[in-house]
Amino acid sequence: PLKFFGLTNRFRRHGQESQRERIKQELYGFNKTVEHGFPHQPSALGFSPGLQLLAIGTRSGAIKLYGGPGVEFMGLHDENAAVTQVHFLPHQVSGCSTHTLAAPYHMLHSHFAPPSVTRVTAVLAHSSGDLLLLGTEGGHVFIVKVPGFRELEERNISLEKVTNSVPEEYGGRRSLEHVESLQENPVNPRQVLIGYGRGLMVIWDLDSQSQLESVWWTEDGGHVLSSHSDGSYCRWKVAGDDPQSEQEKSEVPYGEDPQKVNTVFLSVEADKTHGGMPRASYGDRHCISVIHSKTHVALDFTSRIIDFFVIRDGPDHTGEPSALVVLVEEELVVIDLQTEGWPVIQTPYLVPLHCSAITCSHHVSAIPLKLWERVLSAGTLQNTHYSKKPWPMTGGQNLAPDPPQRDLLLTGHEDGTVRFWDASGVCLYPMYKLSTAGVFLTDSDPNDNLNQGTEGEWPPFRKVGCFDPYSDDPRLGIQKIHLCKYSGYLTVAGTAGQILVLELNDEAAEQTVEATVADLLQGQEGFRWKGHTRLEVREEPVTFPPGFQPFALVQCQPPAVVTALTLHSEWKLVTFGTSHGFGLYDYQQKNNVLVRCTLNPSDQLAMEGPLSRVKSIKKSLRQSFRRIRRSRVSLRKHHVNNAAKLQQANARLEAELAEMELAPVQRKIEPRSPDDSFTGLVRTLYFADTFLSDSSHNTPSLWAGTNGGSVFAYQLRLPPVERRGEDPVTAHPAKEIQLMHRAPVVGILVLDGHGSPLPEPLEVAHDLARSPDMQGSHSLLVISEEQFKVFTLPKVSSKMKLKLTAIDGSRVRRVGVAWFGSTRTDDYGESGLTVLTNQGDLHVVSLPGVKLQVQYPCIRREDVSGIASCVFTKHGQGRTRETQFTSHKHLAFHVFSSFMPSIFLTCALSPSGFYLISPSEFERFSLSARCVVEPRSLVEVSSETPSTTQPRALPDGASVERSDCLLHSEPQPPHCMFFMMTIPTHVNHHCASVV
Repeated sequence: PLKFFGLTNRFRRHGQESQRERIKQELYGFNKTVEHGFPHQPSALGFSPGLQLLAIGTRSGAIKLYGGPGVEFMGLHDENAAVTQVHFLPHQVSGCSTHTLAAPYHMLHSHFAPPSVTRVTAVLAHSSGDLLLLGTEGGHVFIVKVPGFRELEERNISLEKVTNSVPEEYGGRRSLEHVESLQENPVNPRQVLIGYGRGLMVIWDLDSQSQLESVWWTEDGGHVLSSHSDGSYCRWKVAGDDPQSEQEKSEVPYGEDPQKVNTVFLSVEADKTHGGMPRASYGDRHCISVIHSKTHVALDFTSRIIDFFVIRDGPDHTGEPSALVVLVEEELVVIDLQTEGWPVIQTPYLVPLHCSAITCSHHVSAIPLKLWERVLSAGTLQNTHYSKKPWPMTGGQNLAPDPPQRDLLLTGHEDGTVRFWDASGVCLYPMYKLSTAGVFLTDSDPNDNLNQGTEGEWPPFRKVGCFDPYSDDPRLGIQKIHLCKYSGYLTVAGTAGQILVLELNDEAAEQTVEATVADLLQGQEGFRWKGHTRLEVREEPVTFPPGFQPFALVQCQPPAVVTALTLHSEWKLVTFGTSHGFGLYDYQQKNNVLVRCTLNPSDQLAMEGPLSRVKSIKKSLRQSFRRIRRSRVSLRKHHVNNAAKLQQANARLEAELAEMELAPVQRKIEPRSPDDSFTGLVRTLYFADTFLSDSSHNTPSLWAGTNGGSVFAYQLRLPPVERRGEDPVTAHPAKEIQLMHRAPVVGILVLDGHGSPLPEPLEVAHDLARSPDMQGSHSLLVISEEQFKVFTLPKVSSKMKLKLTAIDGSRVRRVGVAWFGSTRTDDYGESGLTVLTNQGDLHVVSLPGVKLQVQYPCIRREDVSGIASCVFTKHGQGRTRETQFTSHKHLAFHVFSSFMPSIFLTCALSPSGFYLISPSEFERFSLSARCVVEPRSLVEVSSETPSTTQPRALPDGASVERSDCLLHSEPQPPHCMFFMMTIPTHVNHHCASVV
């Protein structure tokens, strides 16, 4: 019987484990879902007028396609190969993968010599749809048949053929250098314009291969525009078959006669490097000049221009220009060319999140409609300078239903701004920008902007774009954000110990913001602050625009970085912490309730100031940027590296303050000495209505956890509602816990009698959560870097614990609370802790049992910035790519026949998180298996287009019929997605192009 009993228990245990594993599969599921923001290090731009799709390639080998808002595709090369060009092939369906793209590379190198000669510098996708013309660094033009990538050797345009046709007077037939441009005659597809780096332009007939002699065709095919490094452009008339075309017009817009402007629209194609200005005088500018009749402007961009194109009206996209789309290194700018003043069109995606370096993030789920509309209205008032025209890229269809809830992502930036983003769906759309700089007197000079154009200035520069990562005063940097979605109160804290409390106001208001000083050292002797000074508050009234307006300010002394911040809008309290202590502020009565010093007497590093470790680099960068702006020296070679340095400095700053070791794997965890640095740094703050003094009376309380493993609890006494404005709020010490291993406390949570986390402030009052169980005993969960420990309340005795690890050095870096619903039934779900470690792993820990449920690798452990920037959502939304045609990590666009003219993309919504994969991009991930709503994006590819059903007419009315051009009336396969070039890394020779 004993043996039988034992077997029964074993089988029962096995069955329970199997059932639990099934429940886990219904609750949890990890997916990296979608990338928000602007692609890091873009290197190529492409556009299909027919499909209305925009393609961007990056140096890391990524290809991203965008249509209308919500229509998005992505592919990524297996190898780290930079994409140098992107082209759409008309009338073709192509299988473009890493292997097929490499075929022409091997083909060119098998027939010709070194990579320096055969490196592709220009590409023309012929309108016939089955020819590619590849111009090379050596001056040759190879003609390739697609989609098989077969070289047509007999039709290649060799350098010798061109050189032999050059007139004797052309400099003694000097070297023509590389092929700079290849352009097809818009009305005669057999004529191709070849532009060489030396300055020679050749019109080549693909049939007769004869040189007609004469970079850009006019729409009628009768003229060619050329641009030159001295800032001039020429208009050449192509006189039929006359081999001696003449220069019809030559202009130097920024030369000796500045008043002469072109009388026809130049369509901005004349120069892609410096806007038609001489490099010697304006080499530090990133400009594109647009000239139309007597309207003339030099658009001055914020970073180096990668490429641009013009969108035209009309059914065949050959009408009047309507928009100019410019890809620069740090943002995408779209100019409305049909509205007076040529304003910028606001982008619904590809917004540069890093216009100022991101310093913190805060996510709020399920925003009430009233608050959402008020924030959106405030943002609309800010955006009056944008064009009213809709987004010009409309390719594909977003078949997704409206998001089930409204989510906000708030990002704090180094320049003191907080930006509000609509994070409800796939497009991270900008809603509203809050600036805190107006409250303070700073080093920045609003007039110190040499890019601002003045009336009568020549050249007529106009600054466009919002990328400006150089903060004149790093003390303005936002470090912590907390928004109460029910009351509309917002609190933000900065680098110099400033804490602002703001409320939402629909009207502009003029007011003075008075500072309340919180002396965290409390007069202790022997400490001298060696860091930066605090920000000076403006004494005169400041006019604040509609939106969030500050009405209370707390200034910590010393002015150290604020490391923890929590708002309780129901109690009208805000609590804050630094490396010296924490405080409690009553923002209704505008006074301090509590100030507590946590500084260890031996911790002198905490007195140096967090910016002291990086202030030298920031100061030198800031001074350099000002000097650069004033002297107009080029920022082209510096701004990318400097922005990366600032981003890395911010990540390392947070890592040092939190005593984060940069090594990914640590030694075995041992008890820490109380003399360790930054032991008094406050890591977490928490409000709770629970039992502190006895098990019969619950009271409001404040909990604080430090870097030295200490937990402080204070009992709060709030006056009655009718006396809240007169009677003071008091705080009394109640409990103090010291963890044995002195590991930093990164989270505190109180569980009610049912083991559920206490609801957020005002959540119950708005009927969005059930009231907590106040009958049973409460529990206190203390989360340190090394373990999860549960204590009973009010006695604070140890109940249970879960050690993360003590061998491989995993430590908790981020923690959040989330609700995981079952995919099988709507009636079941579990609360859990979402945990990110310094190894980049994600864990889900169950509540109240505190047991590890699942573990997923998410972020590379070497990515310190990514781990430090991670933020969890409570009921957030992610997007899962589930399509048979594309893969999130591999570039594989399969061949479709004419009977399959559509591409589908399915999605899913689930609790998620965000982290920075680059200074300009958030990666979104999902941790839940529920809410698979599956919105779809559809790109319809027509199997019959006007250009394929009718042969293209020549100027004399004759039609072209060629066996290799597919120009006949039979229905053709749909367009292919895109064509690209990449550059693989070669160690022993010059980088060669891969098509």
